[in-house]
Amino acid sequence: MVRNMSDYVIRLYNDSDYDAVRDLFARGIRDHPRVAFNQALRHPQICIFLLVVFCFPLVAFGSILLSVLALAAVLVFIWLSSVMGFQAYAKATLSGDLKDIHKYYMQCNGHCFWVAESAGQVVGIVGVRPSDTSPEKCLELIRMSVAKEHRGKCIAKALCRTAINFARDKRYKSVVLVTTTPQIAGQRLYESIGFRCTDKTYPKILLPRLAGFRILHYKYGLSAAE
Repeated sequence: MVRNMSDYVIRLYNDSDYDAVRDLFARGIRDHPRVAFNQALRHPQICIFLLVVFCFPLVAFGSILLSVLALAAVLVFIWLSSVMGFQAYAKATLSGDLKDIHKYYMQCNGHCFWVAESAGQVVGIVGVRPSDTSPEKCLELIRMSVAKEHRGKCIAKALCRTAINFARDKRYKSVVLVTTTPQIAGQRLYESIGFRCTDKTYPKILLPRLAGFRILHYKYGLSAAE
């Protein structure tokens, strides 16, 4: 399957793409901690917590230095927690389904993987697999990523459409995906295509919960699709 766009091509994954796919996925994850950290600092509960952290040493000991050090320590902790969380996710993925992409996606029924290629380079990726979290026959869209320098060219939308068409051809009833609240651009993309948010869940770890971090579940119903 090959779809020609203006300056890129959407095609099926082949083994020569292996290193480029893994590198693109890893680079995409590196953007997430910064976005999540910035979003956390804007959340009211975190702002109040930081204010308390700053004021307590000032009131208790009358030391501005201790207040600044306490605030800096908490900010470093929040930053490192964000980095380590996404690093753990990336490591699990690279040692999981992206360890043997051909075997996991191209040899299993209902699985598939596509890349967007521009000027001979892989600039976008997306995969699908049958969902095991829904009672109906659903396909899950995963591993969506587009190189930063190629964003804004509708590559992500084309990859989504490719996955949706695959699901329709295989007679799935819907396409589902999971994203998180820091990924605002991704939410806008999915909603513009026709996905709707069906559920919001909280992470088990306390700090992300306090920072307003949510796991968002989206669904595209093929029966109602055009």
